[in-house]
Amino acid sequence: MSHAAEAKAQYNLNKLHKRLRRGVGQAIADFNMIEEGDKVMVCLSGGKDSYTLLDILLNLQQSAPIQFSIVAVNLDQKQPGFPADVLPAYLTRIGVDFQIVTEDTYSIVKDKIPEGKTTCSLCSRLRRGILYRTAKELGATKIALGHHRDDMIETMFLNMFYGGKMKSMPPKLISDNGEHIVIRPLAYCREKDIEKYSVAREFPIIPCNLCGSQDGLQRQVVKEMLQDWDKRFPGRIETMFQAMQNIVPSHMIDKNLFDFAGISKDSPLAVEGDMAFDKPDVPKIPVGLEQDEDEPAAAAVQFVELM
Repeated sequence: MSHAAEAKAQYNLNKLHKRLRRGVGQAIADFNMIEEGDKVMVCLSGGKDSYTLLDILLNLQQSAPIQFSIVAVNLDQKQPGFPADVLPAYLTRIGVDFQIVTEDTYSIVKDKIPEGKTTCSLCSRLRRGILYRTAKELGATKIALGHHRDDMIETMFLNMFYGGKMKSMPPKLISDNGEHIVIRPLAYCREKDIEKYSVAREFPIIPCNLCGSQDGLQRQVVKEMLQDWDKRFPGRIETMFQAMQNIVPSHMIDKNLFDFAGISKDSPLAVEGDMAFDKPDVPKIPVGLEQDEDEPAAAAVQFVELM
């Protein structure tokens, strides 16, 4: 590679890093994800998303206005051929505190799920329980997962198509057992940015052969649908993500969220009026991510100085 090509590649990587860092800082600020004295347990699977999450959090930690610690945790599920030495070697090299938890969930899943059936649901439940237990043992106050913007949109459509609910992945929630706070700092980050960053940083990716290689998964169908939309209708994904941040209960059909039965002619006028569709006055790009790549978002600056 020529000197000019190397310089251009480094310039693009710096811009990409700044965009991801800004997105994470914005999400942390918007949802109060990390607080003074927190011990953040970053769940590291060996995939591009969790590597990027750990990398960006470690970078933010250096200049954040608050003090917090990070511990990386990987669950070795004893999948055949799993390269058990890759993550310890990487984590030791970058100097981060880490713990490898070994649990043979692979055998449990293969024993309980018939051949050819989707293993993701059971695998996910087993993994969550082990991670919650580990967080308690480590004294972690926050559990950070590597789900990004595209995961959240895909989950919304999965619940609409197959679950009959308008529901997605929240950026912050209380764990199933009620003992932990789970955060998703990549909530504002695009998968294609994470993919490019992962390749540029040359993370030692470990594929998931237990669930990730299965064909015909519902999530994969939705992912392909959204990718097709993104190619044919540029900006549609950004608009959908903006919509997830602008819910209008009075113009949906959930009587538990809005008192339709109590409406009378003397009721206050609905803020959104009686139009079925109005062109939006709000920006299509998620708040905090629409400005020039070289300008930090205001809310993100409250968490960390980006410049």
